[in-house]
Amino acid sequence: MAAKPRALIVTADDFGLHPRVNMAVEQAHVSGVLSAASLMVGAPASSDAIARARAMPRLRVGLHLVLADGDPVMPRAGIASLLDEHGRFGSNMVRDGIRFFFLPHVRKQLAREIRAQFEAFADSGLTLDHVNTHKHFHLHPTVLDLILEIGREFGMKAMRLPFEVNAPLWLRPWIARVRARLDAAGILHNDYVVGVADSGQMDERAWL
Repeated sequence: MAAKPRALIVTADDFGLHPRVNMAVEQAHVSGVLSAASLMVGAPASSDAIARARAMPRLRVGLHLVLADGDPVMPRAGIASLLDEHGRFGSNMVRDGIRFFFLPHVRKQLAREIRAQFEAFADSGLTLDHVNTHKHFHLHPTVLDLILEIGREFGMKAMRLPFEVNAPLWLRPWIARVRARLDAAGILHNDYVVGVADSGQMDERAWL
């Protein structure tokens, strides 16, 4: 049997979060080895990110779904149960994950927001290369199932598998479930990632 071809994807998340993030993505792609970036469609500098991406046709851009610690796309009235008093997604992912799983009205609002973010990406005119989530919230079964259901309508073909070789033991069953669901759905995914534990400090030591 022929050996499976291997490839390295060098990617950046949070594209659109801030103009400085966008500048870093552009510099790393044009002058470095960055091949992909994941766009936050509801973030403050998303328009700037989209404009930069259009000028870099070889940059593969995906959707970085934000469902925690960030800004929504939907108006507050339609997803009020998902937001805090400031109109943002909170950072208590355990609490929110329980609510996603057990409360039908919260799941309906979650589906609305996920669809709205896919629609916003489609409106950008960019080609959807892949999908992942802020803080890897698609490890949650409800979030993943909704992304798979809604993503098909928007041509989603690839998702990130957030498996790092030193992932804690308690997390591995969740990662295994994501892998099985992606395989069953025919969604392409990576074998593993490097950099989760070194997020924010991917220096030369981490690369080597």
